[in-house]
Amino acid sequence: MALPRTPAPYRDDRAAGVLLAAACGDALGVPYEFAPRLTPDQTPQMVGGGLGPYAPGEYSDDTQMSVCIARALTETAPAAIQESRVLNRIADHFLTWLREGATDIGIQTRSVLSATASDAATPWVAGAMLRRSRERWQSGRRSAGNGSLMRTAPVALHDLYDAQATAEAARLVSDLTHADPLAGDACVIWCEGIRHAVLHGGFDGVRAGVDLLPAQRRPWWHARLDEAEAEDPHAFADNGYTVTALQVAWSAITRTPVPDEDPAAGVFAADHLRLALEAAVRAGGDTDTVAAIAGSLLGARWGASAVPWHWQRAVHGWPGHTARDLIALAIGLTRQGAPDGQGWPHAARHPRHAEAPDPFHTAHPHDDGVVLGNLPLADLDPAALGVDAVVSLCRVGAADFAHVPARDHVQVWLIDRPGANAHGHHTLDQAARAVHGLRGEGKRVLVHCAAGRSRTPSVAARYSGLLGIDPATALDEVCQALADNRPLVNPELEGFVFDLAGYARPVGQDRPWRIRQAPLHGQVSEE
Repeated sequence: MALPRTPAPYRDDRAAGVLLAAACGDALGVPYEFAPRLTPDQTPQMVGGGLGPYAPGEYSDDTQMSVCIARALTETAPAAIQESRVLNRIADHFLTWLREGATDIGIQTRSVLSATASDAATPWVAGAMLRRSRERWQSGRRSAGNGSLMRTAPVALHDLYDAQATAEAARLVSDLTHADPLAGDACVIWCEGIRHAVLHGGFDGVRAGVDLLPAQRRPWWHARLDEAEAEDPHAFADNGYTVTALQVAWSAITRTPVPDEDPAAGVFAADHLRLALEAAVRAGGDTDTVAAIAGSLLGARWGASAVPWHWQRAVHGWPGHTARDLIALAIGLTRQGAPDGQGWPHAARHPRHAEAPDPFHTAHPHDDGVVLGNLPLADLDPAALGVDAVVSLCRVGAADFAHVPARDHVQVWLIDRPGANAHGHHTLDQAARAVHGLRGEGKRVLVHCAAGRSRTPSVAARYSGLLGIDPATALDEVCQALADNRPLVNPELEGFVFDLAGYARPVGQDRPWRIRQAPLHGQVSEE
């Protein structure tokens, strides 16, 4: 029986999480690649260094090559990956990356790409690359490295509703540099895991991916997954091999317990993404690659909203991409390169809320270093507001708040519609902690959503809670500060504020300016 399709907000969150979490895993693992293995009590950090050496938060070749594939697929959409022009575009991007962007590169990938470089001007450069790759495998040289598995995630997003087409594409893109059937098998399995997780949640797609392989190889792969589920990640040596790299990633995911949700204690089921990525890095060896592989599947399951705010803020890499760019690439893949009706995620300027078209801002009642406002403030120079950091709680355009350094513009996946947030407590708490963290650096912070009426006061009240103020007082005084902007707080978000503080939700209390009984005339809640 077919599973029901996931609501669009959950699906988009999960799709956005694929490239983002993979890049974060990559950057988290960079400092520890082939270094002494971390102990269980050591927490990996995005401190940079590694084989690059890399800046803190900078991702490596794993994500760089994923970006090559993602860009090629969006540029040629809606064509099938098997079409020659699509494969040619992927091959072209690989060769451009080799010349201009490769900060590190695996032995096998370098061998194939370098051998193909002389064919770069030929009409069928992908054919030349496939030939070089297959010649290497047929010669008996090791050809099942993890270099195609580490970059396979974009293929999973290209055709979300066709498992067979995705499997065929995964193997073909793998073959460009890794013609060993084991490398192709690994990519098929992982892409099906990602595809299924984006659509339905959970990790069942990995086992389903084995069923897409030739029948004679399925028992062998099921046995490898059984081994991964039975052993800790560090038990699998030589994780530069595609099979053991997959096993380490799968072990880290399946053997890391999903926390029981306890918002008042600051514990969330979505923390599984962070904890499993840390476990993947602690496995040692090729840490950035293994964590990137694990991150792509964890992001597909838990979504961009589960990625810690400080990781999102830090992650970046060739060719100048930040978290927002990775999210835009992923969403673009699922939509065949086309934006939605509002131009998101590619429009330079996101449409302003119909009920709040003019800029509005006021000081936070419990911290005058925090400014509360709405999206039209993006039309103003932040210097005029006296802020040097922004926390956005709604969609923004690519050029909105362009005067703010990318590192100081935190964008949170929070939706103003009950039931639309996959991890509402976690996301709202992360937004407030982003404000708290930026304030701890001495920055003046603007917090805004589309209209400044619901998400903004909710996050502002949670921030007050981090300062020790009870939620009822916090919401009352924040909404009083925003009174001229007519706050109308989504009751679900209000409940999250109380839950996170460990207080019972208010029942039957008459606070009409806080609780939205019905949508405003003409108002459309934004995803």
